[in-house]
Amino acid sequence: MTSPKGPTLTVIPGAKADSAPSGVRTLQPSGWPKPKGYANGMTADGRIVVTGGVIGWDAEEKLQPDFVGQVRQALQNIKDILAEGGARPEHLMRLTWYVVDVEEYMSNLKELGKAYREVFGAHYPAMALVQVVRLVERAARVEIEATAVVPR
Repeated sequence: MTSPKGPTLTVIPGAKADSAPSGVRTLQPSGWPKPKGYANGMTADGRIVVTGGVIGWDAEEKLQPDFVGQVRQALQNIKDILAEGGARPEHLMRLTWYVVDVEEYMSNLKELGKAYREVFGAHYPAMALVQVVRLVERAARVEIEATAVVPR
């Protein structure tokens, strides 16, 4: 739906939108259990900032040696890219994680949660996790794409 001022947002009937100071809202349908560490849906009005697939290497393109280290560095890289676009972690709407081993992800949930909160705080956007055969960088264990919306 659009108006002369640009697109307008419609909250799906039956969905409860939680307001955040940044203008980003979490969609939580009534009666659904609240997810832990992600959101069922997000909505916002503003300027879109997206990343490509981001892996856990540093400015010299050296990968962190372990899975959690690669995730932490990938999240920091995303945070840095968002900042270049005038966005912050609380503007994140969606993260898509590509991992080469879901079991490696599952066995590190506690450490991953800690690393996530250290970099992004307690903002949990909609997320998807996909296991892939491999990533372009052979030693990479995780690649993450991000979409953020900076409120008007």
